Amino acid sequence: MSIWIMLCSMKTKNLTFPNEYLTNTWLYPITSNSPSFLLGLPDTCRNFHCKRGKVCHADKQGKPHCICQDPAACPPTKDYEHVCGTDNKTYDGTCQLFGTKCQLEGTKIGRQLHLDYMGSCKYIPPCTDYEVDQFPLRMRDWLKNILIQFYERDLNTSGILTEKQRNKVKKIYQNDKRLVAGDHPVELLLHDFEKNYHMYVYPVHWQFHQLDQHPVDRLLTHSELAPLRASLVPMEHCITRFFQECDGDKDKLIALKEWCHCFGIKEGKPKRIVRCT
Repeated sequence: MSIWIMLCSMKTKNLTFPNEYLTNTWLYPITSNSPSFLLGLPDTCRNFHCKRGKVCHADKQGKPHCICQDPAACPPTKDYEHVCGTDNKTYDGTCQLFGTKCQLEGTKIGRQLHLDYMGSCKYIPPCTDYEVDQFPLRMRDWLKNILIQFYERDLNTSGILTEKQRNKVKKIYQNDKRLVAGDHPVELLLHDFEKNYHMYVYPVHWQFHQLDQHPVDRLLTHSELAPLRASLVPMEHCITRFFQECDGDKDKLIALKEWCHCFGIKEGKPKRIVRCT
């Protein structure tokens, strides 16, 4: 399982990111019979997987098949697990939302129902030109600090980052010029990016490759971006517009080159930075 986000308490100017890291598989699981498994599945269902919104059910002959998750039978959730659907309705959790979507299968309402963002539904203000220009400054700094926190955790218990990733982050971690995590004004973030540009290249690439999973093709689809977007919308209302503007050729895909361009990462020689091609 890849770790593309894992909630850490990171606060930057005008932006508060989540307190725990959400995994791609939790938000958008390829298979999803976890709720019923917790209640005790028949043996025939233990290795029988169903897509999100459905659970395994064994018939009288013991043959497993998938049925819609009953939203009312979903496990209890805490307030922070609530999610907002594209119907602007707050659901207790993803189990209830996708179970509802499954029950509406074949209808227009069901086709249009998706997870919009994490948290209860609320008013999301429009993103101004000024705000969207500031977004990559904060996001770059956040990604760098996330990797630093992962590295620090791995010093005690390895397993979050691979050895190759740890070696990359170690160079940033040990650099005494690194801007420490904090609530910094955008002017300082811009100055640090220009002064210590090389420290921000790998975090931007790392995030792209954490999202590029289904399939791994150096292109980010709407589905691959959705988990990151869903977790950040409540705190950063410019994330949707940012992704839209990253798609320079409007083909509904964000290539690595487009992603790097959005974050101000240039193409260059391998000795200096990783190519964004």
